[in-house]
Amino acid sequence: MTINRRQMLGAMVASTAGLVAAPRVFAAPNCGEAPALLPQAMAALDHHAARIANRDVIGIVNFAAHSRLPRFQLVDLAGGRVIDTMLVAHGRGSDPANVGWPERFSNRPGSEASSRGAFLTSDVYVGKHGRSRRLIGLDPENNAALARNIVIHAAAYVSPGMAQTQGRIGRSQGCFAVSQADLLPLLTRLGPGRMLYAWKDEPA
Repeated sequence: MTINRRQMLGAMVASTAGLVAAPRVFAAPNCGEAPALLPQAMAALDHHAARIANRDVIGIVNFAAHSRLPRFQLVDLAGGRVIDTMLVAHGRGSDPANVGWPERFSNRPGSEASSRGAFLTSDVYVGKHGRSRRLIGLDPENNAALARNIVIHAAAYVSPGMAQTQGRIGRSQGCFAVSQADLLPLLTRLGPGRMLYAWKDEPA
């Protein structure tokens, strides 16, 4: 699907003061629509510029979308395109009724909820979920992420088949869990020193 190029370019130009080169026009066939959170993500990238060494690729997770939808987008800022979209789980504490919609967010240890905000990608390690990437929370809403062991990892409860048959995927304990098939490309493309931005406005 071809995205709205004018809208995408406008969002990029408005928020790229810290990028080395001007971005090209976005074109993302087969990768879905342009990220709705792109302007917010670019503002976060500039706000945390001192902490984020690599600004070529960012990840954006739109928790306003249902879990059956591919709501994790990888954006190549240098190339001006969305390079991948994938399913991603939210925390069970964010969706206690298990309906596929995250409704609440928490930075509290033991909440098993997802956190919002900008995360700095850190090292890869092998833990109870296999290969995983640590995340460092950069905002007040998520600055306990490292202590809470909020990471990117693969999980059997995240798959297109489950999304289709059950109408939703499973829930994590607050981590960004993706399918096993998506994990290695994601860990490779969203390497250390980059930003992952996740957001949804909470109800008033």
